[in-house]
Amino acid sequence: MTKLTKRSVEALKIEAKDYFIWDSQIGGFGVRVMPSGAKTYQAQYRNGGRTRRVSLRRHGNITAEEARKLAREVMGLVAKGENPAEGISQHRQAPTVAVLCERFFKAHVLENCKPSTQGEYRRAIELFIKPSIGAFKTVDIERKDIAALHQKHRDKPYQANRTLGVLSKMFNLAEVWGLRPDGANPCRHVPKYREMKRERFLTGPELRRLGETLASVEADRSESRYVVAAFRLLILTGCRLGEIQTLRWEYITGNGMELPDTKTGARRIPLPQAARAVLNALPNPDGNPYVIAGKLPDSHITDLQHPWRRIRKLTGLDGVRIHDLRHTYASNAVSGGMPIQMVGKLLGHSQLQTTMRYAHLADEPVNRAAEENANRLSDALRIRSEGAPRLRVV
Repeated sequence: MTKLTKRSVEALKIEAKDYFIWDSQIGGFGVRVMPSGAKTYQAQYRNGGRTRRVSLRRHGNITAEEARKLAREVMGLVAKGENPAEGISQHRQAPTVAVLCERFFKAHVLENCKPSTQGEYRRAIELFIKPSIGAFKTVDIERKDIAALHQKHRDKPYQANRTLGVLSKMFNLAEVWGLRPDGANPCRHVPKYREMKRERFLTGPELRRLGETLASVEADRSESRYVVAAFRLLILTGCRLGEIQTLRWEYITGNGMELPDTKTGARRIPLPQAARAVLNALPNPDGNPYVIAGKLPDSHITDLQHPWRRIRKLTGLDGVRIHDLRHTYASNAVSGGMPIQMVGKLLGHSQLQTTMRYAHLADEPVNRAAEENANRLSDALRIRSEGAPRLRVV
C-alpha cells in the first residue's frame, strides 16, 4: 500500500492481468490497472457480506486528489447504510428516454389511440423528442430539459405544445411503471405557448365558387367522383375528414350515419336529403364496403390532401384547409340561428367550450332580427332612419 499520487499512479507498470493498488490513507480507495493500460480509480467496501466496488473515473480524466475526494463521499454513503454500487448499477440499467418512448407507444398509444393520433404521437417522438433527449436516462430528465426542448420549437407553438402533451403523458406512465418517483413529472409547470386558433370558413360567394369547381372537375373527370363526393359530404355533414374518408356503406341507415368509433366515441350523424342525394349518385364497384372507394378492391381513398390542393387552387381558395369545411358547416349553422348546444351536438363535440369559438357568429341573426323588428316598430312611431346622424362611440 502506498499513497496514490499522480506520480505513483503513472509509475505503475502494465501487466498481463489487471491488478489493484490500494491507498495507504483511505481504506478501500485504490486504482485498477488494466492490461490495456487504462488506470481507473476505485472505491471498495463491504455490504451484506459481499464486496462491492464503485468505479470512480479514469486516471487522466481525474486527478488522484479528486478521486480521493470522491472515494470519501462513497464511504460516507456507506456509513449511512446506503449501497452506492447498487444505485450505480440500477442507473446503468435504467432505460433511456428513447426506450421509454417505444414502451409508451406500444403499451399505451397503440392500445388506446386512433390511427390518426398514433401518427401524431409517432411524429412527435421521432422528430422532436428522440433527437433532443432520447439518449438521456429516464430518471435523469429534469424540468429544465423539458423546458429547453419546448423552447427550441417556440417558432412552431402548436407543435411545441403537442409535444409537451406527449411528454407529460409519457412521464406520467413512467411513474406508473416504477421508472420514476411518484409526483416527479418534469413537464409540470412548463407553460404552453399561446396558440392562435384558426377560424377560417367559406363565405357565400366562396361556397358557390367551390360548388362550381366541384361540378367542373367531376364533369371533365380530372378528379374522381369519389373525391368530389367526399368534399360535398364534408360540407353537408360537418364531419371530420377521417369520418368521411373511412365511411362504410353499412353505417348508412334510415336514421343517418351510425359511426361506431369516432374521436368522441360512437355517434349518430344526421343525413340531410342533399347528403343522401350525393350518396345515391355513387356507384359501388365490386361491392366495395367503403363509400369513398379507392382504386384497390375493398379499399378507401387514402389521400384527399393532394386533390384538395388542386381543387382549392382552381377555386382561388389558397390556404383553406379541408378542416375549414367543417368550420364552414358550423359557422353557417350558428349564423343561421341554430343554438350553440345543437351545433356542438351535430359536430360531435364532447365539450361545449369547443363549440363556443363560433359563439360570436350568433350575434348576426340576433342583430338581423332586432333590425327587422325595429323597422316594423319605427313605422308606427313615424321614425325615419334615412339620414339619421351617426352615433359617436365613446
